[in-house]
Amino acid sequence: MRRGLWAFALAAAIATASYAQMPRDLPANATLGELVGGGRHPFPLVQIGDKLLRLAAGGRIVDEHNRTITHNFLPEQAYVLFVADLNGDISRILILRPDELERIKQRAR
Repeated sequence: MRRGLWAFALAAAIATASYAQMPRDLPANATLGELVGGGRHPFPLVQIGDKLLRLAAGGRIVDEHNRTITHNFLPEQAYVLFVADLNGDISRILILRPDELERIKQRAR
């Protein structure tokens, strides 16, 4: 009985650990930028680099753990990938993990 419980616990730990480290699909048409100021600006404005940009209607913000978050939960500073729509508004922001940032920098070289 105990051996079966330990085997189940080990299998569950391996399954969750491998899931947590799966790479996300990052959009190819996204631009790398640095989010500044977090939720300091009124909704729907975000500052990326030195530009103050507007979130599109229905724009999504995705954090490091691939969860959708709202404007008020933006970090004070982070590297992000963002996708602009035809109007120049931001339709999607992905907050990057350190490993994703390194992968993007290597791809740019």
